[in-house]
This record gives sequence, C-alpha cells and structure tokens, in this order.
Amino acid sequence: MAVSKKGRSASAQSKPGRSLALILIAIVALTGGMFLTGNTAPRLGIDLAGGTSITLRAVPERGQESAINKANMDTAVNIMERRVNGLGVSEAEVQTQGNDNIIVNIPKGTNSKQAREQVGTTAKLYFRPVLATDISGAAPAEPSPSTSHKATDKSTGEATPSGSPSPSASETQQGRPVTGGLTADATPSAGGSPAASTSASAPAAAGPSPSGASGDANSKLQAEYAALDCSKQSVRVTAGKGALPAESTVACGKNSQGQWQKYLLGPAAVDGTDVKKADAVFNTQNGSGWIVTMEFTSKGATKFADITGKLAQNPSPQNQFAIVLDGDVVSDPYVHEALTGGSAEISGHFTQESAQSLSNMLSFGALPLTFKEDSVTTVTAALGGEQLHAGLIAGAIGLALVVIYLVVYYRGLAMIAIASLMISAVLTYALMSLLGPTIGFALNLPAVCGAIVAIGITADSFIVFFERIRDEIREGRSLRPAVERGWPRARRTVLVSDFVSFLAAAVLFIVTVGKVQGFAFTLGLTTLLDVVVIFLFTKPLMTILARHKFFASGHTWSGLDPKRLGAKPPLRRTRRSSAPIETKEA
Repeated sequence: MAVSKKGRSASAQSKPGRSLALILIAIVALTGGMFLTGNTAPRLGIDLAGGTSITLRAVPERGQESAINKANMDTAVNIMERRVNGLGVSEAEVQTQGNDNIIVNIPKGTNSKQAREQVGTTAKLYFRPVLATDISGAAPAEPSPSTSHKATDKSTGEATPSGSPSPSASETQQGRPVTGGLTADATPSAGGSPAASTSASAPAAAGPSPSGASGDANSKLQAEYAALDCSKQSVRVTAGKGALPAESTVACGKNSQGQWQKYLLGPAAVDGTDVKKADAVFNTQNGSGWIVTMEFTSKGATKFADITGKLAQNPSPQNQFAIVLDGDVVSDPYVHEALTGGSAEISGHFTQESAQSLSNMLSFGALPLTFKEDSVTTVTAALGGEQLHAGLIAGAIGLALVVIYLVVYYRGLAMIAIASLMISAVLTYALMSLLGPTIGFALNLPAVCGAIVAIGITADSFIVFFERIRDEIREGRSLRPAVERGWPRARRTVLVSDFVSFLAAAVLFIVTVGKVQGFAFTLGLTTLLDVVVIFLFTKPLMTILARHKFFASGHTWSGLDPKRLGAKPPLRRTRRSSAPIETKEA
C-alpha cells in the first residue's frame, strides 16, 4: 500500500534518536564545563551565604541632571570595585541595576561598616583658596602664631626647615581625621628655597569678595558665612555640600586646637582627578606617624604650582588654601612661594586604617556622581544557611506534590514527565553553576522561589502534550498516530504559554531592582529550558515509547487505556472498489 505524502513527511520529521543524542551531548558538555572550571555549585547570594548587600541610588546635583548616564554609572562601578578590592575583598560584586542604581554585594568576613564608607563616599577632593576664616561659635581670638612644616628639595634630597615644628593634628571630624597641616615636596621657585608653611588658620574677617560670585550672590554668600556656626553638627553636615567646583562656597573644619572653624572659600583650583597617586605611609623621621602622600598628574602639578604661586603673594589668611574632602576642610596650609614639585602629604592623627581609607579614596578617584544609600541588608552565615535549607525543603515538597499528581492521574506517562523534570533540573543546575563566574549570577532566595515556580510551569507543558495525545486516542486513533497528530497542537499551546511566561519574567527583570531580579532571571531561564526539554527530550522519548507494547496496547497502568478514556471505536480506512457492479437481469 502506498504511503501518503503527509505520512512520509511526518515520518521524516520524527527522528527521536537524533534529538535525544543532542540533549545528551549538551548535558555532557555543560557538566564537563562545570568540573573543568571548578564551578561545581551555583554561587550563593548574600541572603543565602551571608554578607552585606548595599543599594545605592545616583542623585543628580544641581544643574547636572544629565550626568546620570551609562558612562558615568560604569565609571562609578569601576571605582567602587577598586575601592572594595582595596579592602582585601576578592569576591565582592558591584553592578548596575536599572538606570540609576548600583548594587554592592560584599561576602561575609568583611568589615561591612568600612565597606559602606568606601563605596558610598563620593570622595570629591578640591584645593580651594581661603578668602576668609574665623573661629566658629565663639568670639574671635587673636591670631595663633604661624608654624610651618618642612619641605623637601627634590634636587638635593635634604630637608630644609622653613619655621618651627609642625602643629599637632586635629581631632576627628565626622569620623574622618582632619589634619593639622600639609607638607609639600617642592622644587624651589626661582630665587628661593623650597618651603611650605602650614598653621591652624588664624581668624580673619571676611574682607575680600569671593571670586566667582558677584552682586546678590556675593552678598548672599557673605551673609551665609557670617551666620555660619560650625559648632553645630546640623550646620556642618550641610555647609558647602552642594557647591559646584566653579563656585565660591563656605565650609567647616577643626583646627589644631580642636576648635571648629568656618571658611569662606574661592572656586576650586585643583580637584581630585588631578591626584595621580596616594599612599598611606608610616613616617618615622619626624614622629608624625601615619601620613597620606599625594602625587599629582602633570596637569595637576601645573595647577598646584599655579595656585600656590598666586597665593604666596597674598597677605594672611589669603595666602592659604583649603584641602576640601566631600565638603569638609581637612587641611589649610599657608603658602610662601610656588610649590612646583608635584607632590604633597597630609599629616595628622591618622590610624593605619584611616590613612589607608583616605589614600584608597584619593588614589582610586572621585565618583562622577553623588549616591544615596537606599538600603543595606546584612545576613549572617547561619541565617543564610537556614534560609537555603528552608528553600530546598520547599522545593522538594513542591516537586513531590507534582510527582504524586502525575503518578495518580497519568500513571505510566508520569515516568516520561519525571524523566523530563530530571533533565530540566540537571540543565538548570549546570547553567546556574557556570553563569556565576561568567555573568556574576548568584542564587538568592527569590531565585530559589523562581526555580520552584518553574517546576509547575514545566509540568504544565507535559500535561498539555499528554492531554492532546489522549484527545486523539478518544477519537479512535492508535497511540503512534495520536502522538504525531497531537504534537503540533500541543506544540503551539506550549510555545504560546512559555512565551507569555518569559515575557513576564523579562519585564520583571527590567523594571525591578535588587533581589527580585533573581526571581525573574531564574523564571526566564527555566522557561527557556522548558522549551528545549519538551522539544528535544519529552517528544522524542514519547515517540520511542509509543512503539513499545506497554503503551501501544493501552495497558491499564500506561495512562493511555482507551476504555478508561472513553475512546470511540477504532478508525478504519476503507477502499472503494474500482470494478463496476454487475447486475443480473431476470
């Protein structure tokens, strides 16, 4: 009997052996990749392994709303990574989320407080000329005698004193050491010996007009300076914090006597990007202890020489410049002549940790954006282990319930479904293990929830296929034709269903921030794997088993018993006789 063209096409398209071999190769390749790379388990997120997760949101400064862009966000991520790695953290994760958020995940065993200060501090460093300064919150005192540091002549290597010994360092301001002075390694300007003087700033009246300000703006700034009371913490946290580099501003700082001092400062002459390198060094030569040395770029060295040369011509206190870090004055040295060596050091009552922290921020640069800390989550290792254990138990319970339902309702077909679930689980596990070091994927608690939900989605695809086969059997067809005829209908339904699930996961991944993305990512990944498994494993395996007597004969426990399904009588093919019908005449 000739086979129809449609039958030949269906037979040619049904190649179960090739499909099963393909998925077997994929499993072997992924498993081999796991062991070859040593990534035999998925990376665990902070909520499961323990550690600290920090969510930072970029906040635009006045007049710089367009600064929040991909380039600046990527730069900020790079700087934060180097800062955290500077603390000796090798497994920290810093990545952007959405358009204006950065997530920093720091594993257990790290000083979370120090890490928070490192990643969240903008570390904007400016060298601003001092226009006026005075003791804040008290009546003006007599100018304190000028004291000076020593400057080193790079050409001779000898220390040349330019005054009396350096002043003692000041107290701590808002958790950061505020230094009592600055030593500049300088080559002497023409006609003079190298020297740089520093002192606790002498009180002075706000005489000169701030450069960069005029008219009403000048009067407003003068009034702000006059009313500034740096002895109040509520004032210190806001004083000068929103000023742009090109603007004059006010600021607060502590002098070497521990008194709060207010400053009227001109526009920034040198900024943190002009600092090429900064190091924390223990100075044993003059007993100053831990210091922070700075080396300027060639451009920065020129700017530094320029501003010091100009300031040296002014009377006190207008021959001072203030080193301003994140709006706080950390040092205010006098300048007697241009400093052209291109390096300087900040001294004070630094501890090793605080000196390294400051040098770290200066060395790795200022963040291009200001960030606000939206949330901080700290999970202990013990709590993370408990959550992981609870998640695994929940997954096992969900899987067991699905298996029980399949066995009770589909009987023998449940073997195909369980085998497909196992294949899907192996692929999911292998991909999660490899995606950890590849794209930084970490399995967190929401991701575990996504995997549990995926069990139901995957099982639903098998159920759709099985029901299409049963529908064909109810129409009176035998199993093998029922499988081939039911598959196209089931395939369309599965694809549409998985497309909707994947679309929902993609939208959720895009619009959410933080841990919820773990749920969306896992849901999307398992949805794609569901398509792969049902096309390359479930359907081919069903085709092969349809040839075996247990299923083909409709055994009671096969789940395909025609009687239990209420099947119609078998469809039979009839042939028309080509011979004419003869009639006998009476």
